[in-house]
Amino acid sequence: MALLVGTLLALAVGIFATALGLDRDRAFYPTVTIVVAAYYALFAVMGGSHEALVIESLVGVAFVVAAATGFKSSLWVVAGALLAHGIFDFARGDAIANPGVPAWWPPFCLAYDVTAAAYLAWLIRSGRVRATA
Repeated sequence: MALLVGTLLALAVGIFATALGLDRDRAFYPTVTIVVAAYYALFAVMGGSHEALVIESLVGVAFVVAAATGFKSSLWVVAGALLAHGIFDFARGDAIANPGVPAWWPPFCLAYDVTAAAYLAWLIRSGRVRATA
């Protein structure tokens, strides 16, 4: 169920952003990437784990850097960061103990991230959004 909801929500957000013209601004998907990267730090705070907060924040910084780099250079970097975050969602539970993460979150976020990456890639390839400034 989490996979389905993540996929449908990412499509709904993408289509809504396109319909309103929000994604014409190159900052939209980098901002989505930054927000997505922040959730695991939030979960660490909710779970009361300082160790998880430090680790999740360090990992999150890598995605923030990728989002900023992609904003300044090419949105393909952002699409790659979203895809990488989806892969991270799949594997992070084995590497980072974070008691605040709901059991359903990793598959939900995996589906959201991969779908958002695919939608952004489609926008770029179709010419609806320019990859570079």
